[in-house]
Amino acid sequence: MKLQIKTPPWAEPLLDDAPYKAAYGGRGGGKSYFFAGLLVEEHLANPDQRTVCIRAVQNSITQSVKEVIEEMIYEYGVEDSFIINKTEILNKHGRGIIMFKGMQSYNASNIKSLQGCDRAWIEEAQDLSYVAWTYLDPTIRKEGSQIWASWNPENETDPIDVIFRKNPPTGTVIVNVNIHNNPWATEKNLQQMNDCMKRDMDEYRHIWLGEYKEMSEARVFKNWTVEEFETDKHAVLRFGADWGFATDPTCLIRGYVEGRNLYIDYEAYAIGCEIVDTPDLFMTVPEAEKWPIVADSARPETISHMKNHGFPKIMKAVKGAKSLEEGIEFLKSYDIIVHPRCKHVIDELTHYKYKVDPLTSAVTPVLEDKHNHLIDALRYALESIRRASKTKKKVQARPVRTRSGW
Repeated sequence: MKLQIKTPPWAEPLLDDAPYKAAYGGRGGGKSYFFAGLLVEEHLANPDQRTVCIRAVQNSITQSVKEVIEEMIYEYGVEDSFIINKTEILNKHGRGIIMFKGMQSYNASNIKSLQGCDRAWIEEAQDLSYVAWTYLDPTIRKEGSQIWASWNPENETDPIDVIFRKNPPTGTVIVNVNIHNNPWATEKNLQQMNDCMKRDMDEYRHIWLGEYKEMSEARVFKNWTVEEFETDKHAVLRFGADWGFATDPTCLIRGYVEGRNLYIDYEAYAIGCEIVDTPDLFMTVPEAEKWPIVADSARPETISHMKNHGFPKIMKAVKGAKSLEEGIEFLKSYDIIVHPRCKHVIDELTHYKYKVDPLTSAVTPVLEDKHNHLIDALRYALESIRRASKTKKKVQARPVRTRSGW
């Protein structure tokens, strides 16, 4: 029996004949449902196929993907082709079987029972140990056999990430998928994702975008959220620019201050932007040509070009001693609200960190010089406010002479 399943665009490469197929990413991408559906389709086409579905730890059948496969069987209306037992699924039209195993119970001797399998699907593969992989990989060696892996990444050093993302075996097809790639994502999942994005960006990027867990102690900025908002039409807009080319971006940021809130509503960002194209890039940010722009002073020729091509109010940043550290601390004194369209701002605020001592893992007070181009632009945009605030504090702290002395 041939069953045609709907395949989301992200999964089309996984339909190719390949000895290794891997899919990683965040929650809601549909990885498990795709592999479960593909498994059902293959067992209908080949009633003698033998499959083992593996998890690193499986203390009971409820921890396996058995329920997901059953769901696909009933969704496709092919339940008459299978015998669904408590611990396995059999094919009525052949000798095929779908087994469910936990790798914690396997070693070099008893894993031999899997040698005749046509497919091995490792779900929640981020938990698989390297020892388990060294047992499994050479065991699934039947002609035409395949190993599938699906997982939500945890750490860059996890064995499954080292195996498939750093030095994949010959013949590997690997795809990255998130909820944004899933045409059948549920409204509930999308709402959960949006709620998470507003609550905790680290958690959002890890759970929903499938990025590695971050060391939150090393994060520079924790004082920010992502929210939709309408820009105050009476706001004093503040613009900052940073220059780049080959590997660093040329970028412009727009924001404004209300009380202790700093709103960021627009960005422009391009790598490899020629100086002659920079005016057009900046024009993508509304009203950039009307307001002062404070730009990195390291490129006076670029500032001059911009001044002569539509941005007469652009000026160089003053910077000065400790301007980086003081500028960052000044930004940390605000509650920062970022509009969702400012994706690169969100990325930098998430990843900008203090350096970590490689010997002790202790967080140092030294700022990393990466993921900071729009952040630098934001420092320049607020430079005049910071310097005015600093001057005001000095005046307030100055002793006052009276008739009786100081």
